[in-house]
Amino acid sequence: MFEPVIAPSASLLGLLQRGRGDGQLHALAADRTEALAALEECVTRDPRADWQVENRSLYYARLYMELEAPLDGIEDHLHDPEDLLDDDEYRTGLALSVLGHLAAYGRRDALLMLREYAATGTNWAWALDELALRDDDRGLLLLGTAVLDHFPPGPEGDAELREFIRGAYEPRPWRLWAAYHPRVAAATEQSPFDLWQRQLNRSGVTPGWSTADVLAWADQGELGGVGAAAFAGRPDRPEPARDTGDPAGPDAVDRRAAAAARCLAAVVRPEDRPAVLEAARSGLPGARRAALRYLVDQQDPAAAGLIEAAAADVDDRTVRAALELLGRMRGPEALAHARRWADPATGGADSALGEAAVQLLADAGEPGDEALVVAGLRRWISVRGVTGSGLGSLVDGAGRLAAAEAVPVLRHIYGEAASSELRGRAARALAATDAAFPAGPAVECLWDCEESTRELAARHVATTGDARVLERLRRLAADPAEEAEVHAAVRGRLTAARERSR
Repeated sequence: MFEPVIAPSASLLGLLQRGRGDGQLHALAADRTEALAALEECVTRDPRADWQVENRSLYYARLYMELEAPLDGIEDHLHDPEDLLDDDEYRTGLALSVLGHLAAYGRRDALLMLREYAATGTNWAWALDELALRDDDRGLLLLGTAVLDHFPPGPEGDAELREFIRGAYEPRPWRLWAAYHPRVAAATEQSPFDLWQRQLNRSGVTPGWSTADVLAWADQGELGGVGAAAFAGRPDRPEPARDTGDPAGPDAVDRRAAAAARCLAAVVRPEDRPAVLEAARSGLPGARRAALRYLVDQQDPAAAGLIEAAAADVDDRTVRAALELLGRMRGPEALAHARRWADPATGGADSALGEAAVQLLADAGEPGDEALVVAGLRRWISVRGVTGSGLGSLVDGAGRLAAAEAVPVLRHIYGEAASSELRGRAARALAATDAAFPAGPAVECLWDCEESTRELAARHVATTGDARVLERLRRLAADPAEEAEVHAAVRGRLTAARERSR
């Protein structure tokens, strides 16, 4: 999977790739050939950096309907020879979702295309899920044999079939096929037993019930460096596996440390506090993270100083863990430390600790902290642009604190963000800070690709002054593909508009 190439935000392609409402409006006004080419480019080359948090399929499907666009480009994309070589569902997932919405709108050609791909395509499971929601029983029954052919006969294929049925997103086809295909019926009956057997045979090492045992357990498993047995003074225990560079290693240590921190909450006694503090200062990686997390969760007065020390450690993993834990800190003392770290006059606002402190203020700060949050937001944009996983929290914080001075930078993020999820967060912040939002961005947001952004727009948009607004609200209210939350917001505004006109 490659990072998508996003066109400039002022271009038709750039607007459509971002899923902005102006993209649909410009496409309808543009030359049809140009609009079709840009739309096809978006659907066959998914522009989303993270398809799990960004929506595009309904947005593009609506434009296909508005333009009465042919599906030849999608068909060529699905049946490209690359489909036999690339089994990443990301390659065809968006196109299949668009076809699913088009089938729901009554496009027979989209339905037939999904059936054909479910029978022969590499990403057939996605196509089957779309059909499970939109096709009739007869259409699904005709697919049964072709889908079963994806699972070779024999014990291995039967095991794969049981596993697939157990994890199926939409079970409807399998329930239909079980009545006609003995192999599906047998797999359906066996799946619950397989799950029960795995749960019964689940094994794992659990910590002993003392603070030392829990801290030692935090360093067992995927871990590099000195063994936990030596740390706990128990050389009879086996040494943990050494770090081999496996990227899953740090995550495994973090998961175990989080579990160990929860165990510490149950076993630590007052006399154990020195041992926990020592582990948080200089313990092995897992024990140190567990102790730090425990102290943070307990709002221990020593937690802030230990987090600050860990954030200056030479081990990048310890620094990362400390900065993540800083985000869990709450309470007046934690906020006071965060203000010191985030203030250029008293801390290092451009340091990793300073940035994490600004994130904490954005998440949990109080009135009066908006200046530090807005300064951090501006600094982020100047250094990183409209990218990065921490930007959304700063945007949310500006909105939560009603920081009116953030409006210019929030408008910039709204217009330039390639992520529709981030743009939606910017829209929510603008709704709380920008007096011009109801008559400005909210109008465009009615056409946005994200249902949460359309709902926000429906609740805030000014229904007078722009003739397009009421017409768009009526169309959203009548669209069966629209989400229930959007329907509720839209109908509420239409009712209010009718009452005012009487």
